[in-house]
Order: sequence, then structure tokens, then C-alpha cells
Amino acid sequence: MNYHINKGIGRTVEFRGLKAQYLFIFAGGLLGTLIFVMVLYMAGVNSYICLFLGAGGASLIVWQTFSLNRKYGEHGLMKIAANKRHPRYIICRKPVHRYLKFTPKQNTV
Repeated sequence: MNYHINKGIGRTVEFRGLKAQYLFIFAGGLLGTLIFVMVLYMAGVNSYICLFLGAGGASLIVWQTFSLNRKYGEHGLMKIAANKRHPRYIICRKPVHRYLKFTPKQNTV
């Protein structure tokens, strides 16, 4: 018997160059566009306008997702989100002697 070994263990999921969280952005954006077009069509908007908005929105999502993937890479969006949580600089308004001053412990009985 021949058993095939899965050589993709430990690798990130990839679809046509899109990696990791970009797949979720891509799929969610296309699903959102589809639902938006369906709502417009059921509301009675002209079908040509629905087609135009659907095609435009889908192409915009595809273009933006691939450009984000190319610009930031596999872990780039997580790095950007983590970087936004850190302060740019630490403000210290106390005088230096307050940090150097020694205060002995008090005994509590």
C-alpha cells in the first residue's frame, strides 16, 4: 500500500497567492458585496445599477486584498495592529529626584 504524506503541515493556507488573514478579508468582502447587491435588487433598484455596483465592489475588494497581501505580507496586518497598541513615546513629567529618592519600609505590626 502506498500512503501519501501531507507535506503542507505547518504551512499557512494559501489560495492563488493570498495568505492567512487576507483569505478571510477576501471571502468576507465578496460575501458582503453579494448580500449588498441582493438587498438592492430586492428593494427594486434597477438591475444594471445592481450589476455595476456588484462588479465594481467585487473588483475593488479583489484589488485591495491583493495589494495588502503584496504590501504587508503574511503577518503584516497583525504587526500593524500590534504596533497601534503601543505608545509612540512615554511621557515622564516627574522630576528625576523623585525616582532616586529612597523611602524605607515601615514596619506594620
